[in-house]
Amino acid sequence: MTLFPFVPQEWLEAADSRAELLRYLKEQVPQIFCLKTEHSPQEEEELMQSRLFHPLECFLFGEDPQEGLEKLKQACTSSQLCGRVFKEGETVYSCRDCAIDPTCIMCMDCFQDSVHKSHRYKMHASSGGGFCDCGDEEAWKIGPCCSKHDPGAATAMVTDECLLEPEIYERAEKLFRGLLHYVTELLVWEENSELSAELQPRTKDNAYYCVLYNDEHHSYDHVIYTLQRSVNCNEAEAQTHTALIDKEGRRAVKRGTLRSCQQAKDLIRSNSEHISLQPLRVEILHAAVMAHQTFALRLGSWFQKIIGYSVGFRQAFCQVALESDPDSDQPCLISSLMLHDARMFKGARKIVHELIFSSMLMETEFKRLFAIEFTKHFKQLQKDFINDDHERSISITALSVQIFTVPTLARQLIKEANVIKVIVDTVMELLQEHLDVNNRFFFLGYNSDKFSRIQVIFHDLRYILISKPSIWTDELRTQFIEGFKVFLGLLKCMQGMEEVKRQFGQHIAVEPEWEAGFSLQIQLRHILAMFQDWCSSDDELLLLGFKECHKVLMECNNQPFHREATDYYMCKHILHVRPYKVSQQPVSIHLPISRLLAGLYVTLCRTGAIEHLDNSESFDLTQLAEHPLRCVVLAAQVSAEMWRRNGLSLVSQVYYYQDVKCRDEMYDKDILMLQIAASKMDANHFLMLILLRFELFDYFNGSCSSKDQDELIQWNRLTEEMLYLLIVIVGERYVPGVSQVTKEDVTMREVIHLLCIEPMAHSSLVKGLPENESHETGLEAVITKVATFKKPGVSGHGLYEVRKERLVEFNPFFYHYSRSQHSKAEESQKKRRTQESNDKALRPPVPPAFCPAFSSIVRLLCCDIIIHILRRVLQRAAEDRATHWTEAMIQRALHLIGQALIEEKIQLEDSTVEEVTFDFSLKARKIGSEHGKSVFLLLSKIKSVPSLEAQKDMVKWVLQMFEIVKCLREKSSPTASMSVEATKPEESAQDKEKAERKRKAEAAKLHRQKIMAQMSAMQKNFIESNKMLYDNMPESGTQGEPVIAAESCAMEHMELCVAVGPHRGSTPADREVLTCILCQEEQEVAAQAQAMVLTACVQRSTVLTQCRGKIPTSREDGTGTSYPLFMPPELAVGTHTGSCGHVMHATCWQKYFEAVQNTTRNRLHAELIIDLENGEYLCPLCKSLCNTVVPLIPLEPLMFNYENAEIIGQHLTLPRWIQILSARVKGLKSVTQDNDCNTEGSSVDVDTGLCGESQPDFRSILSYGVQEPRKFSDSIVEMLVVCATTVHRVGLQTAPNELCPRVPLMAWNTCAFTIQAIENILQEEDKPLFGSLQNRQLAGLKAIVQFSATQRLKSSQTVIQRHFTDMLGVLIPVLSRKNTPSLLEVDFFHLLVGLVLSIPSLYQEEAVDLQPSTVSSAYNHLHILHLVTMAHMLQILLTSPDFPAVAGGEETEETRAAAELLTTVSQHTGRQIPDVSGSSVAERVKRGIEPFLRCAALFFNCLTGVHPPEELFSAAVTPQGQMEELCRYLALPSDLFQLFQEHRDPVTPLLQRWCGSPAVTKALNGKMQTVRYPRRRNRLIDLPEDYSALLNQACHFQCPKSTDDERKHPTLCLFCGAMLCSQSSCCLSQLDGEDVGACTAHAATCGAGVGMFLRIRECEIVLMASKTRGSTYPAPYLDDYGETDPHLVRGNPLHLCPERYRKLNQLWQQHCILEEIARSLEVVNVMFAFEWQML
Repeated sequence: MTLFPFVPQEWLEAADSRAELLRYLKEQVPQIFCLKTEHSPQEEEELMQSRLFHPLECFLFGEDPQEGLEKLKQACTSSQLCGRVFKEGETVYSCRDCAIDPTCIMCMDCFQDSVHKSHRYKMHASSGGGFCDCGDEEAWKIGPCCSKHDPGAATAMVTDECLLEPEIYERAEKLFRGLLHYVTELLVWEENSELSAELQPRTKDNAYYCVLYNDEHHSYDHVIYTLQRSVNCNEAEAQTHTALIDKEGRRAVKRGTLRSCQQAKDLIRSNSEHISLQPLRVEILHAAVMAHQTFALRLGSWFQKIIGYSVGFRQAFCQVALESDPDSDQPCLISSLMLHDARMFKGARKIVHELIFSSMLMETEFKRLFAIEFTKHFKQLQKDFINDDHERSISITALSVQIFTVPTLARQLIKEANVIKVIVDTVMELLQEHLDVNNRFFFLGYNSDKFSRIQVIFHDLRYILISKPSIWTDELRTQFIEGFKVFLGLLKCMQGMEEVKRQFGQHIAVEPEWEAGFSLQIQLRHILAMFQDWCSSDDELLLLGFKECHKVLMECNNQPFHREATDYYMCKHILHVRPYKVSQQPVSIHLPISRLLAGLYVTLCRTGAIEHLDNSESFDLTQLAEHPLRCVVLAAQVSAEMWRRNGLSLVSQVYYYQDVKCRDEMYDKDILMLQIAASKMDANHFLMLILLRFELFDYFNGSCSSKDQDELIQWNRLTEEMLYLLIVIVGERYVPGVSQVTKEDVTMREVIHLLCIEPMAHSSLVKGLPENESHETGLEAVITKVATFKKPGVSGHGLYEVRKERLVEFNPFFYHYSRSQHSKAEESQKKRRTQESNDKALRPPVPPAFCPAFSSIVRLLCCDIIIHILRRVLQRAAEDRATHWTEAMIQRALHLIGQALIEEKIQLEDSTVEEVTFDFSLKARKIGSEHGKSVFLLLSKIKSVPSLEAQKDMVKWVLQMFEIVKCLREKSSPTASMSVEATKPEESAQDKEKAERKRKAEAAKLHRQKIMAQMSAMQKNFIESNKMLYDNMPESGTQGEPVIAAESCAMEHMELCVAVGPHRGSTPADREVLTCILCQEEQEVAAQAQAMVLTACVQRSTVLTQCRGKIPTSREDGTGTSYPLFMPPELAVGTHTGSCGHVMHATCWQKYFEAVQNTTRNRLHAELIIDLENGEYLCPLCKSLCNTVVPLIPLEPLMFNYENAEIIGQHLTLPRWIQILSARVKGLKSVTQDNDCNTEGSSVDVDTGLCGESQPDFRSILSYGVQEPRKFSDSIVEMLVVCATTVHRVGLQTAPNELCPRVPLMAWNTCAFTIQAIENILQEEDKPLFGSLQNRQLAGLKAIVQFSATQRLKSSQTVIQRHFTDMLGVLIPVLSRKNTPSLLEVDFFHLLVGLVLSIPSLYQEEAVDLQPSTVSSAYNHLHILHLVTMAHMLQILLTSPDFPAVAGGEETEETRAAAELLTTVSQHTGRQIPDVSGSSVAERVKRGIEPFLRCAALFFNCLTGVHPPEELFSAAVTPQGQMEELCRYLALPSDLFQLFQEHRDPVTPLLQRWCGSPAVTKALNGKMQTVRYPRRRNRLIDLPEDYSALLNQACHFQCPKSTDDERKHPTLCLFCGAMLCSQSSCCLSQLDGEDVGACTAHAATCGAGVGMFLRIRECEIVLMASKTRGSTYPAPYLDDYGETDPHLVRGNPLHLCPERYRKLNQLWQQHCILEEIARSLEVVNVMFAFEWQML
């Protein structure tokens, strides 16, 4: 190894250091790479560093690289440019206020530190390959640098001065030249090339590689298949090869002799040819070549590293890369690499592009030189790209955006290399093949892939034109006009292309190709606008441009006339023009030159340059307007359905011609050209020309008539269209240059008209407005002036509504409305006017005045021909011959008359009557009046035509306008008679309407009062009857008692709100009659009746877990006393049963379920929505997802015998009850057979110690009251089994088995867990415990509790007795077994439910079925509840690490008892007695036990049906008050510590045993995790308010399992906050023997299969329910306009919407995720299943 430091020395001394260097590489490189036994990547890396890079760096620095680097760092400052190259999918930001154009972007880190963070910005995912423009002065109007790259005042521009010492610079040049030649030679490699002499190995081994290259023709599967067949590898290897080929562009798939590699190559080619027409690209490379190529790629990365050290190195590199050899015509090195780009593989391209980014593009001067090189080779590079099949993001042509968008560079390139001409020539050359004999484009049978690649070149032209020059030099002007001429040449090939001819007789056979032409037009729309914009910035240029354009237009010969001019006569006017019929001769929709000319003409008018236009009168305007007029007529005829036989292609063309994407440069410009013609021609001649081209001339001349219905309909439709065109020509003045309006005014008018259709969201408005070249619509600047914003609710989006005062600008014939928009807008405006009780006349708005150049257009409104046309139209309506006119025609005619009268009124108001030449009203009254057929008289006639009822208001308004104009002419106020006549009927009508409304309001008020009175009477009645019911209840227990005095009634009522113990209230006898949702028949719910069932969904849940991510496994052998017998206090996973509350007959449900099974099997992808195997179905009514049914079991109406209860109570105290239970349990065979019970002597002593009475025996328990168990009908029993089996199967994820001993346990568990979940939601939402659940939730809960209570009847009683004994063992240690958990290891509410529901099984006798009587049950419940409550209090004390400080109150009974309990417990556990006040202990225990008591209250309420106290129905009661009411309802003392006092004797030994458990000792010593009470309430994680913070997190996310920089999909779990790498092969794992993605695997542990994830880069929520099911859901982030933005398409800044996030939280906590998924899948009909498990 000592050799290496001398190597650089040798190189330095050598005469030809390059040869020395290559000789060294020839020796070393093949020893490191591509050996037969390959090194591990790590070894390879180390060898490369020590043997190759280290010597190179020593040579470069002339000393130890570390020391050299240190010196450099001291001398240099960092670069001002950021230059970070983006990976695919990385989030980038653009500032809409400051970026010069949308391609100027910043990386996340720079953006966060820049001024733009507070501006209007956009964010989107990069397609890869661009770089960060931070620090580039030319990219930003302000704030070009972030705080990190800001050079600051002191160090400003030092970067350029920081040059290297001359000898280092010289060495760097030498080294870079040698190495860059080496890299270029190896990357510009052809298969049969030979290594250069310097690199030829001495002996050539027969070691070759067969290398397979990436292409875009073959799919993954094709390649895998081919490899398996060709190079005998298994599927996994083939997959690895294919993935790497796709990622890096190539891969060696075989190493061997030349012959074996040749065989492999042939096989691969032949196998791949079978599948796809093209074979895969395979090459055979010698091992030495492979080694050198591998090193050449590594050198690329090394160059980047070295260049990054110093500006000097970068400049040296650029110098070498761009120097060309003056002696040879070889291009410079970087050009060689660029020209070979399309033949290089992906990996090599990436390296070269990154090298260009980090060198040439970071230095202004070299960027210019590089740009000139790039432009020089532009045509060749584009041709290569067209023939290449890789995407543009990895093509060298994508670099154009980095060069052409720089304003100074763009101008230089126009001046020095005429880049506009270069680009357009390139396009023309590539489109050459599509030219027809007339030199016009003809795209039949074009290749769409190739064509879309050619279109990309237009982006480059757009980039060049992005920022127009402010100063024009002669040179720039000359070169620009040169480029413009070439561009006109391109347009000339489009002018009149793809002409169409109307089909007669039969339908067109083949739809002609039209999409290519329009995609070309869409690409050009911004370029055309930009050319006009550039021309407008300089008068001389504008005139030159206009003349050029006119000259080219005159040369065009598309669709010429074939007949000579003739004279046409109408109303004494003569028009001399050549005939042309659009319906018979060819016509084209593509007229870019005519339209460009119109645009330039208006620009001339706007800038005033029109004066300098010599002989402007000489332009023949009929000729210029001819083609645009034909195009407008074509659209009219298509609309009149005259071209039906030409198929859909023409309809589509006309649609796009007027659509927002194209209309700017198509339809709008045609209208403009017609306005130009109208302003220059005689008005009568212009109208005659229009009638001629619309083929209505004879019709209006009265020289043709027809009986043919179709022809009449056509004429009517054409007349409508023609009148509409006239309205547009006269009325559409919102074009800068046509009238004095600004761009803002134009946008405002567009927005007003969009909002007149309906209120719209911001995104819909943006879609409806035309974009400029920077994708801006100008909406934000104007929206607040014309609209008000309505914020969205929890769903939906924010809407804009048009401001009232802006409605006067509404024009029903707005020319950008489509047909449907026109009718919608008209409808909604009429509706609005009716609501505001106005007339329905939609008047024409007052337009802005025309500019002088266009002012003569208004003459159209008062010339003879228009009067003639209007008279004709109105006369037909007045004659009322149905087929000769339409309402739409009249509507348009009225609008035109309105426009004319408004114009006349404005003129009369502005100047004296004598000066006004506009005489519409005079002609309208005079012409034809002798026959009673003047426009004015005809209007009065049509007022009474019945079929024109809808236009009546409009006619009325027009007649009023006539009167106003007349008065203005006569300088008088409107005549009295006129005004009275006009207003009188209206007033009276309005008065009538008002009176009518008043009368209706009065009637409604009376009706309301009557109903209220009825309701209040019913309410009183109900209360009365209920009072009776309450009073009677206690009496009916014993007969013959005297009636209780009234005072005691109130007292009784109070007593009755108790659910447990001897004072419990009675269960009211409510008859429940329900209707089946399937057969609609009613039935009472009764024990012996046919079963009624509720739909229900059972699911595993981790909503309440205290240890997220850990799911315990249940013990398979039925003996285990772990879960499900005892629920651990962490509630790690529970079983939740929810119901939508819809009722069916069991039989109806079974039929429905079978039908669902049968039909669903045949539906496509139905398995995605419902899992038939697991018994799922959708509720027939609300489509919720269900997987079982819960039978409805009626409550037994109970009359409680209080006397009896009192007598029993004196005997059955807690100690006695414990003894009786112990005796019973020991007597039960099922238990005694078990040998591990502690039934030896010890327990007997305890028993005798407990109670002095006679020793209880096995049957003592029965003496306190038994009764027969309830009998249920077979169908109810069957449904009990169905439900219990599902709960067991889903909850334990096992096979269905109704005989499993754990079935009853799961029924009790689901009951307890569902109650806990509901209590959790109520607490979370601050709702009262009772009365806040919806009826369906309450019905579901009651059904589940009753089902759990009844389920034991279907299980083996011995099993249940066994379970009861096991559970009781926790409370009464005497009965415990060796694996009974301690007090700290169980959830006491689950235990309470289990004990209460299983204790009746103890009453079972061998011969008879018995169950405890009501009184027995009451005491059982009471004692169980007391014991469990005390145990839970102890659990809370033992798990409390600290006690809240409570402001010292006086000592009460409660605090004393609390302190005493703490002392006792401390003694038992051997702990130091903590110095805590009794009140803080009391406070701690109360807070901890409240959830348990709330759950218990819900449980006993559903179990017994006893009405809870009113206080628990209100949220207004204090927590203290609620606690007291809870205790009273549960028959507990309000001071819970009294329990320990009351039951001191029996509890003292229990306390000792409870505290003595080893687990308690462990927990107290901190060796065991315990749960604190009250438990932590789970919520979804906190999300940041600003979405970019999340994107930032995602940007820095590193996949834990892979190191490559491939695009990742960081996904956030909203339950626990884990960041996962989803949809990526690197993070696949196995779940149940199947490959699943990271999210699915995570959901299995975090949410028991249910997941809620936020996909950060896609900005959407994914809900998951199982491996195969999921759905997307809108993310809770909204932009400023109240809209979500899935996939960040719009890219506006997003902020968290707390309401929506709360809704998501509810969705989770209410266990509705499954339901939501099923609903969304039902709505979206899935054609292709998404593989959710791979997420």
